[in-house]
Amino acid sequence: MKITIAKDEKEFDTIAAWRIIGQMLEKPDSVIGLSTGQTTINMHAIVSQIHAQYPFDVARITLFNVDELTNLPREYSGSCYTMILNQIAGPLGIAEENFIMPPTLSDNFEVECKLFEKRLAERGGADLQMLGLGSNGHIGINQPGTPFESETWVSPMDPDFEARVRRETQVPADIVLGGLTRGIKNIMHTRKLILIVKGSHKAEIVEKAILGPITTDVPASVVQLHPNCEILLDANAGARVVRALKQ
Repeated sequence: MKITIAKDEKEFDTIAAWRIIGQMLEKPDSVIGLSTGQTTINMHAIVSQIHAQYPFDVARITLFNVDELTNLPREYSGSCYTMILNQIAGPLGIAEENFIMPPTLSDNFEVECKLFEKRLAERGGADLQMLGLGSNGHIGINQPGTPFESETWVSPMDPDFEARVRRETQVPADIVLGGLTRGIKNIMHTRKLILIVKGSHKAEIVEKAILGPITTDVPASVVQLHPNCEILLDANAGARVVRALKQ
């Protein structure tokens, strides 16, 4: 693993944005996986700003998100589809056929999971995945205890994670949420992973994920086995890792 620790949040966002842009420039038909949440909003904005100021060709770029909420209309502001569309796919002018997302509503999510993976495979598979880290170590919506061989599925929501999602997206209490997520096996088949984490509240789980044992109790720990993985942290998220490596 390569570990990059930015001096502050602004530098973190800029580095992350340029990782995305760099992939687009290096391989103009890249298939790029994104993540939603507070960690990624600013980096997506920087990508969009740079593209607006210095346009580059994205006609063959494919974007997708690692996961999606279920049982909500796609147009709902809290859906991953809408967030990615508004934050980066729309501003870059990514064609609709090159923005691959599973539906949020379906009578058969098992079929939708397979179709999602089939559409990515038809593009040659994922070249880059920007991968967030949950406070309990989840990646995508693969919660602790998820087998490493899991494939794309609809995961139950961890109560704390669900509470945060509801708080940040104002999901009504009467809607039962699920999380359609790429499985850990699918994530690990991505050619390059970048685990992106910022904030002091994530420092402990970062240390467990990248310096602790590889265990399904901390799903993100599996990235230690990936042959092409970068850990990108801001100074706060990386504080415990820095101390541990100096010992």
